[in-house]
Amino acid sequence: MQTLWNKGVAATDIVEKFTVGNDRELDTVLAKYDVLGSKAHVAMLCKIGLLTESEKKQLLAGLDDILSEIESGTFRLTQEAEDIHSQVELTLTERLGELGKKIHSGRSRNDQVLVDIKLFLRDEVFSVKEEVLSLFAKFQQLSEEYKEYLLPGYTHFQVAMPSSFGLWFGAYAETLVDDMHTLAGAFKVINQNPLGSAAGYGNSFPLDRKMTTELLGFETLNYNSIAAQLSRGKSEKAFAGAIASLASTLNKFASDCCLYMCTNFRFISFPDELTTGSSIMPHKKNPDVWEIMRGKTNRLQSVQNEIALLCTNEPHGYHRDLQLLKDILFPAIETLHQCLQMTLYMLEHIIVNKDILKENSLYAPMFSVEVVNNKVVSGEAFRTAYKEVGLAVKEGKFHYDIPSEVSGLHHTHEGSIGNLCNKEISEKMKKAALPICHTK
Repeated sequence: MQTLWNKGVAATDIVEKFTVGNDRELDTVLAKYDVLGSKAHVAMLCKIGLLTESEKKQLLAGLDDILSEIESGTFRLTQEAEDIHSQVELTLTERLGELGKKIHSGRSRNDQVLVDIKLFLRDEVFSVKEEVLSLFAKFQQLSEEYKEYLLPGYTHFQVAMPSSFGLWFGAYAETLVDDMHTLAGAFKVINQNPLGSAAGYGNSFPLDRKMTTELLGFETLNYNSIAAQLSRGKSEKAFAGAIASLASTLNKFASDCCLYMCTNFRFISFPDELTTGSSIMPHKKNPDVWEIMRGKTNRLQSVQNEIALLCTNEPHGYHRDLQLLKDILFPAIETLHQCLQMTLYMLEHIIVNKDILKENSLYAPMFSVEVVNNKVVSGEAFRTAYKEVGLAVKEGKFHYDIPSEVSGLHHTHEGSIGNLCNKEISEKMKKAALPICHTK
């Protein structure tokens, strides 16, 4: 294996296998971003006089060729190269001779991997944002479509008060707004340019770091070169926090679906092809998708902690164990995409039971609060009305004519079943998503 840092002494196979692990496979994800970072760096080197205009054009053309190969899937990380940074430079050198070796002037693999990861994470934030917006739109659509259909609300797993499908779907839409804020916060941390910090202490070349910041579309720089190195782990943890926030939302919705699909509830169902059966019980329709979703999103919520533990007790500067961040975060990002996409797919096929309350008289007591409130409106003290209704329930004398729709009740305040405020929630989402945008 060729290493850019080799001084004539090769690592033994067992050391190389242990220290490299699957990092080379994970590095292929960064190939595109390594080329983009190199193109910006080459343009800057020309501006400050370390490359001629002719050399810049040759290098940029060579990098564009490599980028085309990456996008077509024909570019390969060979056994001779240690990592993607080495492969890009070695490929250029093979094709352009000594000129290819000039692209490393003024940078280290430390700031190379930093800029690659930040560019990669920034694109992933954009992708997650679009998936969240699609899921948000679906929740809002379902909220409006089923806003008149009543649903039992629960506390302590006990029937509590009247809810609605509109309120339930709408709740997850608004919760995604909070998740979007978390994603925007991660984007703010990520969208800073570390290129030029080199190994963490800058260098004596008159680098134009503002130029590469503009060329790469970063909002600003990691100005302090040590701070740029300290951002390794910070960016990953910030994104992992956003992943955990989204995973928590998906996890709770998956748990709801497992419960609501149960034959004791029958609030919702899905087509047979989206459920699984039993090997001995022919009547079963199991919520395997939601159970796997629940498991995957539980694991996603641990990623932030795993990153925090990996980075604990490290002094500033680069350390080889930071390489393992990719092994933790990259698969988690892919899992998040899968969970967001699968949730949307399942929602596109959800079947709502519109007649739940008509099918079971056991739900009548959840309207006891309606009776209490009506008595209060008529002039009774709340505690007096509460005791009267409570005694009627206890003695089995409570009766309430269950309305067929939400409009049969009088819930008017913001955020109640009669006033979902979906338009206002939509405006909240627009504002939450606004900071996640391209800066050029």
